[in-house]
This record gives sequence, C-alpha cells and structure tokens, in this order.
Amino acid sequence: MNRIGIFVDVQNIYYTTRQVYGRQFNYRKLWEKVGMGGEIVIANAYAIHAGDERQLKFQNALKHIGFNVRLKPYIQRRDGSAKGDWDVGITIDVLDAARNVDTVVLLSGDGDFDLLLERVKTRSNITTEVFGVKELTSNSLIKSASFFHPIEEELLL
Repeated sequence: MNRIGIFVDVQNIYYTTRQVYGRQFNYRKLWEKVGMGGEIVIANAYAIHAGDERQLKFQNALKHIGFNVRLKPYIQRRDGSAKGDWDVGITIDVLDAARNVDTVVLLSGDGDFDLLLERVKTRSNITTEVFGVKELTSNSLIKSASFFHPIEEELLL
C-alpha cells in the first residue's frame, strides 16, 4: 500500500485561499481525497500560535481530523513586522519522513520548497504532490512536483 506523508503550511494555505476565493480550506475533504491514494502514515500541520480562541478551535479541529499540529510562537518585532516561518521545520520533517513514505504531499505555494521536492523525488524515489492556489503558487514549485493539484471550489468550505 502507498504510504503517504502530508505536510501543510497552514499560514500559506489560509492566506492564499482567503485572497483568491475569500473562503477557507476544507482539511477534512483534503484528508478524504489524499486518503483514497493510500495510507496516511504522517500528517503534520504547521501553524503559528497566537493564543486566540478561534485559532485554538481550528487547531483542535485539525487534530480531530488526524493532523499532528506543530506550533511556533507568533513573534511581533519592534518594527511592527511579524515572524512565524516554518520552512526549515517542514523541510527537516519531509526529509526525515522520506525514509518511511512513498508519497509526500505538500500544501503550500511557497517556491522555497522546490529544491526540497526535487531532492526527495530524485534521491529517495518518492512521488511528490503539491496542493496550492494556482494563481499564488510558485511556478518552480509546480514544476518540481510529480503532480500539482490546484486548490479549487471542491476543497473549500
């Protein structure tokens, strides 16, 4: 059976679906769709912890679906900008999981992950799939994936 690892850049998916569709992403539908392709053996959702009630409710919903929610603190800089980037954490987890999965599913539009997908695809002979909002997904990320799945109406709430 195909062993699948799912890795979700929550902030990226939240902002891109909101910007293009004005709607939220349906993680339960994603789980069902991906699960039809094999056994989900790892599923990590990477988010920022700001401690607000809606966010905690959302994180609990992800856990109920089956995701391991990984959190980083929300950091507000003195200049007003914010920090909460999970790129390195996602990369490390994907590289570690590459030993135990046949397929890596990444939810993000961030082109910084193109090298990661190329690496696991060629060195580990793993199928790589990307789900992202097409208009806001890096072309290099789309090209680096074995398969690209545009996030459209069927995967929105």
